[in-house]
Amino acid sequence: MSPDKNICLMTHMIAGYPNAGTDFEVARGLIDGGAGFLEVQFPFSDPSADGLPIQAACMAALNAGFRVKNGFELIKRIKSISDIPVFVMSYASVVYAKGVRPFVREAGRCGVEGLIIPDLMPGYDEGLFQIGAAEGVHIVPVVPPALSEARLSEILAQNPAYLYAALRVGITGSRTEIDETVFSSLARLRGTGKQVFAGFGIETRAQVISLAVHADVLIVGSEIVRAIAEAVKDGKQVYESVKRKVRSLLEDGATVETEKTE
Repeated sequence: MSPDKNICLMTHMIAGYPNAGTDFEVARGLIDGGAGFLEVQFPFSDPSADGLPIQAACMAALNAGFRVKNGFELIKRIKSISDIPVFVMSYASVVYAKGVRPFVREAGRCGVEGLIIPDLMPGYDEGLFQIGAAEGVHIVPVVPPALSEARLSEILAQNPAYLYAALRVGITGSRTEIDETVFSSLARLRGTGKQVFAGFGIETRAQVISLAVHADVLIVGSEIVRAIAEAVKDGKQVYESVKRKVRSLLEDGATVETEKTE
């Protein structure tokens, strides 16, 4: 079987998780599994948009000594083996600590396509959108469902190339029910002419199929992190585990079972 060419996935991973070095194997597995985009999260101790799987992974990476410089080094390694578009996801405190302009500039130097910083939104972004435009790094606003027309207009005034559509309110980590409300929200955003990423709670092949025609790119996060955690717990190869997980979302009948590491 080959991946469904009508589906494009952005897969989410945490830099430094499950540990330094193995995070690169995660990236390789995601890419070889068929991911079209890669979202690399720089961990933060209080990730306000993330549910328990990602929170736990972030704390594991931080406790192991992750630093922002390690995240950028990981991205350089990824870009040395693949031209896959890489987006960095993190939070305002991580960006502030380095400085908004230095953070964006370093991202650009490493080949980052864009930044997803949920708590730095237009009007409250400390210059992030303007600096991103100057440095050639896309800033991707996160758009919740049922956003007012006035607020959406403010976001669109920044002329973003991409919009991240949160499929529901709340945090990541639990399954989203796909219904007509979700479809209408996505149709509204696609009507803006921007490339629409859709995420929060995508876990199954069935969800991927139902959403594929309603968004340009589907984001799978917590389900990938769970696969990594399970592989580590069971002594399985992380690379193979995440590769097969991605393929299971892209291919009918694909398996996610892996052999234990010798």
